[in-house]
Amino acid sequence: MSHAAAFRALHHGRVPDDPLVLPGPWDAASARVFAEAGFPALATPSAGVAASLGYEDGATPADEMFAALARIVRAVDVPVSADVEGGYGLAPKELVERLLEAGAVGCNLEDSADGVLKDPVEQAGWLAEVRDAAGDRLFLNARIDTFIRGVDDPGAAIERAAAYVAAGADCVYPIGAPTAVLPLLRAGIQGPLNVAARPGQGPSPTELGGLGATRITFGPGLQRHAEGAVREIAERLAARLAK
Repeated sequence: MSHAAAFRALHHGRVPDDPLVLPGPWDAASARVFAEAGFPALATPSAGVAASLGYEDGATPADEMFAALARIVRAVDVPVSADVEGGYGLAPKELVERLLEAGAVGCNLEDSADGVLKDPVEQAGWLAEVRDAAGDRLFLNARIDTFIRGVDDPGAAIERAAAYVAAGADCVYPIGAPTAVLPLLRAGIQGPLNVAARPGQGPSPTELGGLGATRITFGPGLQRHAEGAVREIAERLAARLAK
């Protein structure tokens, strides 16, 4: 079985209290740590990778993002999906080629740009082109940005989800959805549902699974948590040197 097929299979047949948990590595070293801990697959966060490369979220050049992804993939033996933001302006065929060249088994694609939601019909058409170019070689996770763009109506997210699933998305990700609406989203959305968790805060992955999440990702949360730990070490070291 290919890595892509194995990754897709991980999303199906799951029980509510056992969602697929996908840590987000930001470099090769963190990827090895997560893989060695026993996680069956990983999902890179664009913001976390950007921070590791010295960029603000959304400012990483495409070539550097794909190079970082390739290093992460080479470091582990488990499938790796990639957050490639809005696709960096690449045509669907080129985007797919770049992802496959880097060794990714899937990708996360946003449906807003510069803080503005994209037209859902146009986005669905673009996703269909990505699906056509990828075939079954990539797992497509379609992000739905309504909640983070000020549209609180769950119905808007459900409508976009239906369009994206019909276009070929394997999974949808209503980022920023309040915990209280997850059961409603689960009832109205076909297929796997991605929900974000915060390390050490809010509902646990198991609890989110019980509310309807099929898979759990962390965005840049793990990278920022690790950065905080490094900062504490640095501050303690600096304090000792100052004595």
